[in-house]
Amino acid sequence: MPNQSSIFCQITATLFHPEFSRCVRLFPTTRRTKGLSEYDHFLALCFGQLTYRESLRDIVICLKSQEALQYHLGFRGKITRTNLAYANRNRDWRLFQGVAEILMRRAARLYADSPFDPDLPQMAFALDSSIISLSLKIFPWGFYARSKQAALKLHLMLSLQGHLPAWAAITEAHFPDMKILDRIPIHPGFFFIMDRGYLDFLRLYRIDQAHGFFVVRSKHHVKFSLVESRPVPKEQNLRADQTVKLKSAWSKKKFPRPLRRVTVYDPEHKLFLVLLTNNFPLPAPVIAELYRRRWQVELFFKWIKQHLKIPGFYGHSENAVRCQIWSAVCTYLMVAILKKELGISKTLYEILQIISVNAFEQMPLAELLAENDQITQQDDYQKLFMFNHN
Repeated sequence: MPNQSSIFCQITATLFHPEFSRCVRLFPTTRRTKGLSEYDHFLALCFGQLTYRESLRDIVICLKSQEALQYHLGFRGKITRTNLAYANRNRDWRLFQGVAEILMRRAARLYADSPFDPDLPQMAFALDSSIISLSLKIFPWGFYARSKQAALKLHLMLSLQGHLPAWAAITEAHFPDMKILDRIPIHPGFFFIMDRGYLDFLRLYRIDQAHGFFVVRSKHHVKFSLVESRPVPKEQNLRADQTVKLKSAWSKKKFPRPLRRVTVYDPEHKLFLVLLTNNFPLPAPVIAELYRRRWQVELFFKWIKQHLKIPGFYGHSENAVRCQIWSAVCTYLMVAILKKELGISKTLYEILQIISVNAFEQMPLAELLAENDQITQQDDYQKLFMFNHN
């Protein structure tokens, strides 16, 4: 099928050119790369992510091996190692952050009808951060005093419906988690599920005043005065559901309203979790379940570090590292969008593995994945046949 777009081009087509051009205008490059446009740079980084290339040289060699097909992949400029290295060092990384934000909004609309527990609020987000470790010898600009190594920190707000990133930011590794609450988008009715690193009553009160809701784990030193206590079903590991007020003068000044305290027993780790929320209508088991699902964001961090090119980087400058992290997020979102649009039942991991060895193929992605389903079924049948006749 000669007129069919390549597999790689079908994936990147989920990002519309006018949207990308708008990001380019918002974040213009002061020193342009000759022969390598912003879009070519973006495609090259995404290609490296999808095909698991180890370096810029690997990307260039792989593309040059199929030079006649570069046009079908969407490239229009000259892809060289020098051009890519220069672009990684000088092109504003915020361009790729803007692209990721566009893709996040599109993914959120597509996955709005995903199956979800009807007892849980739809607009619920798990907020957390993850350290991205770097070599101090290669990345001295990222020194992190706590680990005596170099690092950056990726902050992520993961939608519990669809398990897709809804907002993200990259900061220095020593940036306090609680300060990211000043940057996250807050809308009425949003639920933010957080661990105790985000316990800052002034910032939580800002969420409350914006008519948002939070569920955050409390710290041991926080003191309360009891206002009201309600019965809880003990069989669900709940131990208390109370209305409380902050006791110390400084905390009462920062959060003057009553809070709800839900105590949950974790039998696996044999500890009690004290959860604080400003939402009173939801049943206590729902509050506990929301916090339990916060671990989805931990799983997301683990997944992208294992299956995308984040631990190994193509450049040594801070700008190059940030460009690559944002391109990894963009790649994840584009594949997730295509999976939803085509109604593909395979997991994202399976899709990425198939794409990695078929990026140059010119055939519909759905057809490629269907062929792999048939091959898998045939292999399973042959194994079963041999087993039954041995």
